[in-house]
Amino acid sequence: MIPFFLFFFFFFTFFSLSTQHDQNQNNSSLSLSFPLIALHLHPNISSSLNPSLLSPNPRPKTTPSSPYRYKSTFKYSMALIVSLPIGTPPQTQQMVLDTGSQLSWIQCHNKKRTQKVPPPPPTASFNPALSSSFSVLPCTHPICKPRVPDFTLPTSCDQNRLCHYSYFYADGTLAEGNLVREKFTFSRSIITPPLALGCAQDTSETKGILGMNLGRLSFVSQAKISKFSYCVPTRTTRPGSLPTGSFYLGNNPISAGFKYVNLLTFKQTQRMPNLDPLAYTVAMQGIRIGAKKLDIPPSVFRPNPSGSGQTMIDSGSEFTYLVEEAYNKVREEIVRLVGPRLKKGYVYGGMADMCFDGNAIEIGRLIGNMVFEFEKGVEIVVEKERVLTDVGRRVHCIGIGRSDRLGVASNIIGNIHQQNQWVEFDLANRRVGFGKADCSRALV
Repeated sequence: MIPFFLFFFFFFTFFSLSTQHDQNQNNSSLSLSFPLIALHLHPNISSSLNPSLLSPNPRPKTTPSSPYRYKSTFKYSMALIVSLPIGTPPQTQQMVLDTGSQLSWIQCHNKKRTQKVPPPPPTASFNPALSSSFSVLPCTHPICKPRVPDFTLPTSCDQNRLCHYSYFYADGTLAEGNLVREKFTFSRSIITPPLALGCAQDTSETKGILGMNLGRLSFVSQAKISKFSYCVPTRTTRPGSLPTGSFYLGNNPISAGFKYVNLLTFKQTQRMPNLDPLAYTVAMQGIRIGAKKLDIPPSVFRPNPSGSGQTMIDSGSEFTYLVEEAYNKVREEIVRLVGPRLKKGYVYGGMADMCFDGNAIEIGRLIGNMVFEFEKGVEIVVEKERVLTDVGRRVHCIGIGRSDRLGVASNIIGNIHQQNQWVEFDLANRRVGFGKADCSRALV
């Protein structure tokens, strides 16, 4: 049976919002860390469709190092779940780390304040009554009265004249609540200003979202964090055992060895309906399988005049997704190499049809390494031992799906193809860095 719980996490970029930062926010960069865990999600994506125009990437600027650096570890199966201290005093909340989403949200409840009530455990919902820094946003707040085209979250006034939002996710689940402001209290000396986020009161899920994209209301934008990075380990085959990876907010001490690709930037001067201008979009050049470079024009991996074809790095997507022309070329080569071994008539998640029920190690050796090529000679190498991923019931699939089956026209590099390397998002210099590593080991 195809797993679909928490299916909706990958569609949160539809929360795209834009507003001006409060002028009284602290302008210094934060560098923080906190423990993360992970759980298995449906192979879906975070995506948003917004109008913009492709423009040349600005020259990287030199910025001072963040005054703080924090690091922690996380457990990984497929989706990264970060445990964050929110409120005053802090209550630990679990949120999906998602570079494809903008609005962060937590699951809230409305128990009244009682004396000597201990903070809830990490899996519990957030209790606003226990936080002295919690505040709600009224209907008159600019966020609740959008004036920009990338605000796609439906808002309204509730009976208390507070800003209310509601959203239907991909599996039909409804999540709704109020837009609020709350602090992230990492330590006595490191506390963010009050940040705008959603306080969901009607959803079947206890995990929230940590929006990390380029939008003005993402966590990194509001907290003025100039860079962050993570190192995703490979999956373990040992029952009951989850591998451990690493995560940084702020400067990574080994980033000098990273190789960087520039982010493509966009201006809102022309409508491009299939483009997400808030995603971490990079210029992919091609794909190799084994020693063969596939016959795919580089233009397939870049936005066309309608915005179709952009290539984004997304921590909230499990699988990688390709537009039709690229997917068909990959499948054509897989059929040439191991066609008789394909599981006929099988489509995983309605999106991936390169699956096998034979010996995964043997099939991987026949296929060889898979390489995603970027500018400046930067590559993501998926070793032949990791070309196939276990999807359950002794079935293994190439971790690539058709993006058109999701209703999007983008190429998405999912976290399954970000394993065993540092991935750094350098917002100040508008670039993404990669550094090969054994992410299952204790790092720096």
